[in-house]
Amino acid sequence: MAAPMGRHILIVDDDGLLRRSLVLSLEKAGYRATTAASAEEALGCVEVEPPDLVLLDIGLPGIDGLDALRLLRRRLDAPVIFLTARRRELDEVLGLELGADDYVTKPFDTDVLLARIRAVLRRVVSAARPEPPAAIEVGDLRIDPAAHTVSLGGRSVDLAPREFDLLLALAREAGRVVSVDDLLQRVWGPEYVGEPQVVYVHIRWLREKLERDPRRPERIVTVRGVGYKLLG
Repeated sequence: MAAPMGRHILIVDDDGLLRRSLVLSLEKAGYRATTAASAEEALGCVEVEPPDLVLLDIGLPGIDGLDALRLLRRRLDAPVIFLTARRRELDEVLGLELGADDYVTKPFDTDVLLARIRAVLRRVVSAARPEPPAAIEVGDLRIDPAAHTVSLGGRSVDLAPREFDLLLALAREAGRVVSVDDLLQRVWGPEYVGEPQVVYVHIRWLREKLERDPRRPERIVTVRGVGYKLLG
């Protein structure tokens, strides 16, 4: 799997040979890599150009990797993978509790490291991408906001955009009364507050499509002086 072009990875390690080797491997894999030999240098780098991911050695001179992670977290919201030659699990567990996203033990296979980098970046992208809103079911009425579809008893119902938005607003508060002004605010916007007629008309249209007898509604009911309520 190719790396997303231009993803910037910061390598923080005091081993110059390892830094050069990692730069070559990362650039060959499609990443853009910069390096720092110490935590102090790394902190300066992230101020100038925040990376998309940090490879951070635990055994750094001066400020070690664990303290560096604390300081990085104050400046940077990017995943961190620890590189460690220490076999003690304490450092690894502590590092993950501090907010590191993964760790790789030295010496490591470059392909393994690249796979870990891809996995961590995928998790970050997935976390940033909002989940599509779940479908709402009220009795035999099903509203799917992601697909923008409505079905009643398994039969598709064709709604105009405003009708759909109005029904969705009621469905999200199913069983509770929603005031006319609240519906105007949610569906049409604040500039329509004080113009209830637009809600009355759209409620009538919805009833014609969803009620067995629109003149005697059982699904979208009026609560006089308050608003409307969607029942299952």
